[in-house]
Amino acid sequence: QVQLVESGGGLAQPGGSLRLSCVASGIIFGLSDMGWYRQAPGKQRDLVARITRRGFTTYADSVKGRFTISRDNARDTVNLQMDKLKPEDTAVYYCNAQVGNAYWGQGTQVTVSS
Repeated sequence: QVQLVESGGGLAQPGGSLRLSCVASGIIFGLSDMGWYRQAPGKQRDLVARITRRGFTTYADSVKGRFTISRDNARDTVNLQMDKLKPEDTAVYYCNAQVGNAYWGQGTQVTVSS
């Protein structure tokens, strides 16, 4: 059974930081491409950042220079460091694993507000 468990969401002020983590189980993590997506109310779910099994990264234009995705294969974990947060970053953030099939976490709420 595949499980992706996110943590680290919450409330931050504009300009602040949050760090999201996702621990995977039930998959061969080292062979998986991992990503973070987000979905704001009334909008579609969009890619935020992605890291391949070889460590290549891609980012949405809206987060380039502010967010950093990383992975720790020894701990089956993918992280998203979010700096210089903006109110428009407010959304539910979902962890994604691509290894043959696509798997999703349950989501964690990020709210950026003063």
